[in-house]
Amino acid sequence: MKIGFVVNDIATEQAVYTTTRLAMTATQQGHEAFLIGVGDFAYMPDGNLAARASAAAGKSYRSLERYLSDVQKPEVQRLMEMEEFDVVMLRSDPADDAESAPWANSAGTAFGHLIAKAGVLVVNQPTSLANALSKAYFQHFPEIVRPRTLISRDADMIKEFVDELGGRAVLKPLQGSGGSGVFLVSEDESPNLNQIIEAIARDGYVVTQEYLPEAKNGDVRMFVMNGRPLQVKGKYAAFRRRSSGSDMRSNMSAGGKAEAVEVTDAMLEMVEVVRPKLVADGMFLVGLDIVGDKLMEVNVFSPGGLGSCEELYGENFAAAIIQDLERKMFIRRHATGDFTNASLATL
Repeated sequence: MKIGFVVNDIATEQAVYTTTRLAMTATQQGHEAFLIGVGDFAYMPDGNLAARASAAAGKSYRSLERYLSDVQKPEVQRLMEMEEFDVVMLRSDPADDAESAPWANSAGTAFGHLIAKAGVLVVNQPTSLANALSKAYFQHFPEIVRPRTLISRDADMIKEFVDELGGRAVLKPLQGSGGSGVFLVSEDESPNLNQIIEAIARDGYVVTQEYLPEAKNGDVRMFVMNGRPLQVKGKYAAFRRRSSGSDMRSNMSAGGKAEAVEVTDAMLEMVEVVRPKLVADGMFLVGLDIVGDKLMEVNVFSPGGLGSCEELYGENFAAAIIQDLERKMFIRRHATGDFTNASLATL
């Protein structure tokens, strides 16, 4: 297979990223893996979509650092028509471009849609990713798995809701991810509530969410593939992200630490509840962020942590993901009938 991995910018990719691990794994398995920056596309005058793509020359890489170093060499970049690819994974993180390149988020999903129209399997489904650029997408999941939430720019309405929650709540922007702009407010900090609301509302809507006491223990990141928990040899690709120090954010990008976790029946039941939505939306690979019996977030863009899973459990989860893409290509070649991009993405 030829697999393209669309990232924010090839030059800023890091060896620890899950995307780097997936690309190197695909190379190790004999596939041609390319990294493409979201700003490297070109819609040509002849109507074809192309992109400047970079691939490593070797096949037997063991070091993620060496692999990425070879991919980032300018001389390996070449212009490729997107129709050459079998699969394209959209793996850019909207939060990384929110301020420096706000155009990038919509461009990535728009080009992804064009790639899918050309007959290339694009995961996750681009039109669904476009909808998920806002945290309002999360509100489409069943209410039973969501914390109580208000989305508003009205300061009085927000303060009234915080009072209903007992004076303790989490406030964050409607746009963005990665734990940026997230505030925990309590009765002790109520004098600062107006300033917090004003700071977030300056750039859009404010998401006010009930605080879950279990959050003091961090959250659980669980990988879900084709609407089901990702497993290898009976081990789940899931881990606890525990915040460092007094920082309430447990995101790895915010200094969170990874720990092994026992996947409970309640977690598996939560996956079953959200599975129909994920499958219908063509969400091939996502990360569910779980606190207690609630789902805090569904990361559909670039869920990270596969490296932590491999270190904790000794299994190559990245290989299982690439092998499932191989299976999808086999289905496309040999099965009768046409598959939409969304249906094949989660088949």
